[in-house]
Amino acid sequence: MGEKLILPAEVKVCATCSYWDGERQVDEEMKLVVVADECKGQCLVQETDKPALHDVRRECDCIWEDLGPDELPPTADKA
Repeated sequence: MGEKLILPAEVKVCATCSYWDGERQVDEEMKLVVVADECKGQCLVQETDKPALHDVRRECDCIWEDLGPDELPPTADKA
């Protein structure tokens, strides 16, 4: 069994992106992502295989998106 890495969810690597389809465990309460050291998955935007730890900060075609749930806009009361 390979080594597991624990990453803060805000680190901009493929494993922490909502568009990356690789094997990972997400702890939403602690905002952590756990991946295997050599894990790979597919970027659903670029349609290419990417390693979990691929740094996306200098990649022009990347539209990295946080794994967290989308925040709903405040609703106005209809009273």
